[in-house]
Amino acid sequence: MEKVKKRRKHKMYGPYERYVKRPLDFILSLTALSVLSPLLCTVSILIVFDMGLPVIFKQRRIGKDDKEFSLYKFRSMTNERDKNGVFLPDDKRITKLGRFLRRTSIDELPSLVNILKGEMAIIGPRPLPTRYLTRYNEKQRRRHEVRPGLSNPATVNGRNAQTWEQQFEGDVRYVDHISFFTDLKSVIQTVKVVLLKEGVTADDGGARGEFIGSAKIEDLKTDAEGNYMKLKGLRKEKDEKDLYCRSRRTRKRGPLVD
Repeated sequence: MEKVKKRRKHKMYGPYERYVKRPLDFILSLTALSVLSPLLCTVSILIVFDMGLPVIFKQRRIGKDDKEFSLYKFRSMTNERDKNGVFLPDDKRITKLGRFLRRTSIDELPSLVNILKGEMAIIGPRPLPTRYLTRYNEKQRRRHEVRPGLSNPATVNGRNAQTWEQQFEGDVRYVDHISFFTDLKSVIQTVKVVLLKEGVTADDGGARGEFIGSAKIEDLKTDAEGNYMKLKGLRKEKDEKDLYCRSRRTRKRGPLVD
């Protein structure tokens, strides 16, 4: 992985962020794991019968201060691969049970263990794959000044229906305005979004695709774990970004004449 410039650490200003948020996250996640233990056991058994072992899906994600950690989620896809040993696309591997777990966000419940370990918070920017780290600009990287969250204001306001840029703008805005009422509002919104199943998929009916940032499309095909990247969505996002940049240059310099 490319080296990334170090930046100034986030300064916790309010008493809630400094003294209350982490202990409250620990207590609430421990309580949730205890109360939901029958559901967690039932889902684990169903996954074994539907997909086999392992029950838990682990993936390296970027945490606070750019530190990596293993994110825990319930498994929702099989391990089918093509003849070259590369995982088949997501829509070929996800099962009916897995689709249900994702739609209801039950697949996220094992992440409560990440909160207990201090790797995540209940509310905070969503943790993303480690390969994204070198693709952020400086402002976008500020989302890693705090612990990543099980949910956050940026994702509940649209979840997968919004663009990556919209999500990152919301993430940085949250970092600069952490408060008890912001977190409480986010928890309430999360429950509402999950119950109404809003924004689980993007407007085109699929996931948003790969975040490009400063990466080159021609260098991307599969990730380090052998997963196919969503190249169709990736190219669309890149084309839209290029069109946006060209339109801005045109407005500044005037129309181009051949």
